[in-house]
Amino acid sequence: MSRTHGPALRALLFSVFLIPAAAAAQEGTPVRRIDAPRFGIEARRDSVVAFARQQIGRRYVFGGTSPTRGFDCSGFTQYLARAFGVNLPRTAAQQARVGQEVPRDRSLLRPGDLLTFGRGGRVTHIGVYVGDGRYVHASSGRGQITESNLDRPQSNLVRAWMGVRRVIGADIDSTAATVAQRAPAPRQGTPAAPRTARTRS
Repeated sequence: MSRTHGPALRALLFSVFLIPAAAAAQEGTPVRRIDAPRFGIEARRDSVVAFARQQIGRRYVFGGTSPTRGFDCSGFTQYLARAFGVNLPRTAAQQARVGQEVPRDRSLLRPGDLLTFGRGGRVTHIGVYVGDGRYVHASSGRGQITESNLDRPQSNLVRAWMGVRRVIGADIDSTAATVAQRAPAPRQGTPAAPRTARTRS
C-alpha cells in the first residue's frame, strides 16, 4: 500500500466500521463490537483513537460505565476496548495486569495503549494513549473525559505515570479470563460473592 493511498483507505474503513458504533454511543445504546481485525492494526489503532476522542466532554461519574450515565477512568477504558472486541476487567488495578506489558518508553508507545497512573506502587488511574505524547481519560478533577499531555506536572490531582499495557494488537483472547485465573476459586457448594470493587480516577 502506498503512502498516499494508506490514509484514504483508513478513512474509508473508519467510516464503514466506526461510525455505526459512535452513533450507538451517542444514543446511549450498547456499542456493538467493531470487527477491526479484518483490516490492518494501524487502521484499528486509528479507529480506537477516533472513538476515544468522540467521548471527550462526557461527564465523570464514579462507578460509571456508559456514555449516558457517565464514566470513571476504568469504566471508560473498558467501554472503549469492548467496542473493539477486547474484554477488560472492571478496575484500573485489574486492567493494569492484562494484555502485553510495554516498557515505559515514549518511543515504544502506540495509539490504543493503556497508560496506568498511581502513587506508592498502586495503580489508581488509567487512560488510553492517542499519540504525540497525549492520552484520553475520565478525569475526576475536571469532571469529564478529557485529553491530557503526559508532560503535565504532578500534583495532588495528577498522579505519576507508572506503566503501559497493550491490549489492541496484543496476543490475547480474553483479558477478563487473565484476571479470573488469579482469583481464588470459591469453595464447592458456596456461591462466589459478586466483585464490586471500584477504583477512583
